[in-house]
Amino acid sequence: MRRGEALLARCSPGSHLSPEHAPRPFLHPVRTLGGRDLTADAPVDHPHHHGLSFAVSSVNGTTFWGGRTYVRGVGSTMLANHGTQRVLAAELDGGVLRQRLAWRDPDGATLLTEERTLTARLTEAGWELGWDSDLTAATDLLVESSATKGRAGAGYGGIFWRFPVLPDAAVVTTADATGEDGVHGSTSPWLRVEDAGAWRVTLTRTGPTFPWFVRAAGYAGAGPALAFAAPLALAAGATVRLGLVADLADAPPTPAP
Repeated sequence: MRRGEALLARCSPGSHLSPEHAPRPFLHPVRTLGGRDLTADAPVDHPHHHGLSFAVSSVNGTTFWGGRTYVRGVGSTMLANHGTQRVLAAELDGGVLRQRLAWRDPDGATLLTEERTLTARLTEAGWELGWDSDLTAATDLLVESSATKGRAGAGYGGIFWRFPVLPDAAVVTTADATGEDGVHGSTSPWLRVEDAGAWRVTLTRTGPTFPWFVRAAGYAGAGPALAFAAPLALAAGATVRLGLVADLADAPPTPAP
C-alpha cells in the first residue's frame, strides 16, 4: 500500500517465519502518512509478535499465536503444537487486497478457512486501514486463550496489533475509560492508542462484539479477542466474523469519535 512513492503498509505472507512463530501473513511496516512506523516485527520481548496479524492462542490445541503455550497447572511451556496460516489465493484491486487462507495444524490438517479483505483509503487527517475476516470451521472447534485455561488477564487471540516500543507507557483510551486497567476487556466500539500526541491509531471494531485485549505497560499491543474470558465453540461449517477499521494519523489527539 503506497501513496506515491511513500510506503504505508506491506503485507508479508509470513512463509519465512520459523515454525515456533506460527507462520502467518502479517502487515509490517504500517506507517502514518508522515512516515512514522506503527508496527513492530519480532521484537526482543516477544519475538513471535509480527506487526498486525490474525493470531489465536489455541484452536483445538494448535497455537496460531506462536511461542509458548499456557498449560493449566504447569504454566507457559514450549510445545510442538504450532500451526500455520497458508495463503491459498490473493487478489489485489486498487486499494483492496483479498486473500483466501487455510489454517493448518502441525500435521497439515485444515482446521479453519478464512476469507480476508484488507482495504486502504485516505482520510482528512491521515489514512484508514480496514481488516475483515470470515473464519469458517472445517470441523468442530474450540477456540481458547490462556485466560480460559487459568492465566488471569491473558485473554489474547484475534486480530492483534503489536505497536513499536515506546519510551513510556502508551496512552490507551476507550469510550468510557483511559489506561490499561480500564480498557482491558472493554467492549467499547472503539479503542485509541497514542504516543504523546506524535501519532494516534483509533481502532473501531466491526462485526460481532468481542472484548479488547490491551497491553500498554511493558509493550503496546491491542486488538479484539475471540476468547477473552470464555472459550468460543464453533461447529463444523460455522463462520465467525472479526473486523477492524484503523484510522492512522500524525496529528495530536482530537475529541473521541
